[in-house]
Amino acid sequence: MLADEFAACRKMLQALGDENRQHLILEMLRTGECGGVRVGAMAARTNLSRPVVSRHLRILRDAGLIRVRWKGTKNYYYFDADARAMDSLLGMLNHARAMMAALPERGGQTEEE
Repeated sequence: MLADEFAACRKMLQALGDENRQHLILEMLRTGECGGVRVGAMAARTNLSRPVVSRHLRILRDAGLIRVRWKGTKNYYYFDADARAMDSLLGMLNHARAMMAALPERGGQTEEE
C-alpha cells in the first residue's frame, strides 16, 4: 500500500526535489505578496532567466503546489498547494513513519534478541 501511495505522490516529490524549485517557492513566500508574483520579479529575485523560471513554475503548477491568477495579460503565481495532493503526501509520510516505528529495531529489540 505504501508503494502505491508513494507512486501517487511522485509528481509532487519530483517537483519539490529540485533545488531551483525549492528556491522559487521560498522566494515566493518571502515576498509576502498574497496576490502573486510575476515571472520577471521571480527571475530578478532568483538570478534565473525568465524562461527557466517559467519552466519551473509550470512544473510546480502541474504538481499542484502553486496556482496562477490572470489579470488581463499578466500572470501572477502564488503558493497554494492543492489540498488533495497535500493530503496524499501527508498520508504517505504518516504511513511511512508508522511502518518505521513498527520495525524491530525501533521497538527496543535488536537482531541478537
